[in-house]
Amino acid sequence: MIFGSGKDAIDKGFNILETASKFVPQGRVVQTAKETWKFAWRRMMTELAPQDKTGAYSRPKYSFTNKIGENYNFPDEPGRFHLYVGNPCPWCHRAHLALSLRSITPDEIGMTVLIDDPVKASRGGWIFGAESGTRDPLGSRDLRELYEKLSPNFKGRCTAPLLVDLKQKKIVSNESSDIVRMLNDLSFGNNNKERLDLYPENLKSQIDESNQWVYELLNNGVYRCGFSTQQAAYDSASADVRRGLERCQDILTKQPFLCGSTFTESDLRLLPTILRFDGAYGPLFHAGGAHLRIRDYPAILAWLQRCWDLPLGVSDTIDIQDATSSYYRQLFPLNAGGLIPTPISEKDIGLN
Repeated sequence: MIFGSGKDAIDKGFNILETASKFVPQGRVVQTAKETWKFAWRRMMTELAPQDKTGAYSRPKYSFTNKIGENYNFPDEPGRFHLYVGNPCPWCHRAHLALSLRSITPDEIGMTVLIDDPVKASRGGWIFGAESGTRDPLGSRDLRELYEKLSPNFKGRCTAPLLVDLKQKKIVSNESSDIVRMLNDLSFGNNNKERLDLYPENLKSQIDESNQWVYELLNNGVYRCGFSTQQAAYDSASADVRRGLERCQDILTKQPFLCGSTFTESDLRLLPTILRFDGAYGPLFHAGGAHLRIRDYPAILAWLQRCWDLPLGVSDTIDIQDATSSYYRQLFPLNAGGLIPTPISEKDIGLN
């Protein structure tokens, strides 16, 4: 309902409170509106992120967990495999980092960067573009169509990252942890090429232990905050995030990386979460409390700068402004108004 005219015009919506309060107590109108909105919001959240009975986010299981190697049907050969990733996605970022840090070239494994557009996607949120680097070598229009080509009648979630055998036209894996571990083991028939070992023999047990708590408290913890639909579920997740950050701070005060003096798989798995924290997980997901920022943890910030400065191209694996803005653009139930904050920059995070 518009009141006034010209520059003085004011839109007062449906003017429900002013009108209805003449017949019904304002408190009842407000409470009804709140409960109606909350019901609709919870239904939308459940569509976005499956929930258990307590309102806690329950991450779905992945459908493809094959392996590459001599004892499997996917031999270690250059040019055979293709990796699909999306810039905003932290799980995709893991795989992209492994490619970069392991110095894996496009001749060894090709890569396509997906575009996040759930309006154009037939299912899920990923589509292919027309430009080089965003096209699908198998000619699909979106990720659902690719899944259908490679696994006819597939009914699960069409997720990325996705590692595909182009020769057999089969999916190898859509589980980021498995993909990272496989990429660390591949030699492409060239054992003489020097590559960073993300999972060295002498640190395997320590890396496995770190991976577990990093995932529970931080990688998945931030999503449990953002996708909670009941207060107790959020409080539990938020406390986990704070414990995870404090644990990182304590470890990194004493040593340069999570497992000692060397960058390992544990650092790789933590990095995508920390890079997105100030721009999305803190302010939008309220992870650990909406006021937290990585610069509040000096040792984590120093670690982040060390990772960013690695000579193998960490900074080339992410567009931070696009990655963080995507959360506001695409996660409609968390940002129903569609307003996108001024994008955060590397400098805003504290990176030089």
